[in-house]
Amino acid sequence: MSVYTIDFDGTLCQEAFPLIGKPIITTIEQVKQLKQDGHQLILWTCREGQYLTDAIEWCKCFGLVFDTHNANLPERIALYGTDPRKIGADYYIDDKNVMVSGILQHRILNAIGEVIKVE
Repeated sequence: MSVYTIDFDGTLCQEAFPLIGKPIITTIEQVKQLKQDGHQLILWTCREGQYLTDAIEWCKCFGLVFDTHNANLPERIALYGTDPRKIGADYYIDDKNVMVSGILQHRILNAIGEVIKVE
């Protein structure tokens, strides 16, 4: 199975920091389905302290439980023998996510001014 990191503000709920915004139900349901399918989930957020605790509890109210929060999974630390600052995952779900191919396409468009499909 895969490991997914999930952002909080702007992804699971609307932006409202330091408050918690309205839930984005479609994302919450999709993330819950990932968990039901056996994938591991990491809540990866800039929230710390009480703000993080509030986010974790808020997620639980929607039936969304994570394997860890702002940390690498213990089995990944054991596998690689290190615990780097970057959270290791197979997929990153974030409202500010940009794919490398998207950056490449944008650069090409700016360079030649034409629409080109980049595979």
